[in-house]
Amino acid sequence: MPEMTVTVRWPDGRIEECYSPSLVMHDHLEVGARYSVVDFTVRSTHALDLASERVRARFGFACTSATASAEQIRRSASSHRPDDLVEVVRMWPPLPQEQS
Repeated sequence: MPEMTVTVRWPDGRIEECYSPSLVMHDHLEVGARYSVVDFTVRSTHALDLASERVRARFGFACTSATASAEQIRRSASSHRPDDLVEVVRMWPPLPQEQS
């Protein structure tokens, strides 16, 4: 199962990397896009829940790293206003068709 990281820039300029055990983050976020803190939190934690369930389906247990990433995002989001913007700086690895 491919792993990935999503690098984001929070409204205060802080850069943070978030781990996902699955490439599913590509289905919910786009590099270069800016999302409100609320929208980013909802999108990313939903994607991480799906990623954790993919791990459960394959290995029989949920991914604690995905849960930790979701909590990290919630903690970071809590220090910003809901309508502040979060920028997705990078997602690595890109989807296979994006690698050319």
